Amino acid sequence: MAHFDDNGPQARLQGKFAAMVVCWLLGNGCLFSWNSMLTIEDYYGYLFPHYHPSRVLTLVYQPFALGTLSILAYNEAKINTRQRNLFGYFLFFISSLVVLILDLATSGKGGLGTFIGICTLSGVFGIADAHVQGGMVGDLSFMQPELIQSFLAGLAASGALTSALRLITKAAFENSKDGLRKGAILFLTISTIFELLCVILYAFAFPKLPIIKYYRSKAASEGSKTVAADLAAGGIQALPKELLQAEEDPKKHERLGNKELLLQNVDYALDMFLIYALTLSIFPGFLSEDTGSHSLGTWYALVLIAMYNVWDLIGRYIPLLKFLKLESRKGLVIAILSRFLLVPAFYVTAKYGDQGWMIMLTSFLGLSNGYLTVCVLTSAPKGYKGPEQNALGNLLVLFLLGGIFAGVTLDWLWLIGKGW
Repeated sequence: MAHFDDNGPQARLQGKFAAMVVCWLLGNGCLFSWNSMLTIEDYYGYLFPHYHPSRVLTLVYQPFALGTLSILAYNEAKINTRQRNLFGYFLFFISSLVVLILDLATSGKGGLGTFIGICTLSGVFGIADAHVQGGMVGDLSFMQPELIQSFLAGLAASGALTSALRLITKAAFENSKDGLRKGAILFLTISTIFELLCVILYAFAFPKLPIIKYYRSKAASEGSKTVAADLAAGGIQALPKELLQAEEDPKKHERLGNKELLLQNVDYALDMFLIYALTLSIFPGFLSEDTGSHSLGTWYALVLIAMYNVWDLIGRYIPLLKFLKLESRKGLVIAILSRFLLVPAFYVTAKYGDQGWMIMLTSFLGLSNGYLTVCVLTSAPKGYKGPEQNALGNLLVLFLLGGIFAGVTLDWLWLIGKGW
């Protein structure tokens, strides 16, 4: 029978690099399927030219993600984290497979029925995202900041990788209907295989890493009930002595409720909301449809999306340099509010500027999005006990998804005056 053994700093560092790699891959898997669907928007735009797929699919996705996460965040303290995350990754795998089957079954034909099917699967992706993103961020919030940073970098890397693959497939297959479909099928196949890999990694590799077992055991010693199944999967059957002494010291495991945590961190919550409300009001809908005609032709929107994804990824690594990490709560609020100057900047550039200025603005949008996301999510949990950090992580992701939903709704405002 395995027991939790606190060997000090050594126990906290064992398997750290492997854990960072696995967290990066799991973060990638959280959005790889969804980003694959977004990145082949030129294919869906060809099949469904009158339905605004780049906007509609995102708009369908978000209510399911937000609604599901609201329920999960409210009941976070009672939910088995292992079952939650495994269900989410498995749902990503099945949904990706069904999207691929749908395209093969319809022979790449458009139509309202096919579009409704794709929209339905987009909603299922939202449900899977709510399970995984909230569950993983909550779980990693009581561990070392480098682990949650790696997971968040993986989220961004999924966009960068899918953009790179899309550019390669577009160049390889040319811009024809068959070429677009071949690229889409390749994307969906890779996505399906990768999501299966994430199921295997989370089920068998992640819980057995020493650093992960250490922090989950520490969270259990502070009263967390959500990590028991993961501890068992990691081979830890006996609870720490501190947890067995709970009856003697009941106050040791008292924790702040969700309402108290939210009140103490309302600025961080609003930070997450505002970061993503702005970003999603511009990306991907505006960048896909409202940037005019330029010398890059049909490559233009793909290049813009790729630049956003690459700089979003770079931005998530900058906070690893301590002297560049913004931790001041007031400084974060000022930086996040200042980003709203990008709205008039994008409007003027789309109307009067050339593609160089648009690429620069898009790059800055991605850079600031990634950088500020990591700064907020690694700073907010400091000073709390494990169960509180888990709950706070779920709450911050809830506001993140709320911001995304607000952003994709506001994105439709760019269509005012343009007609349908």
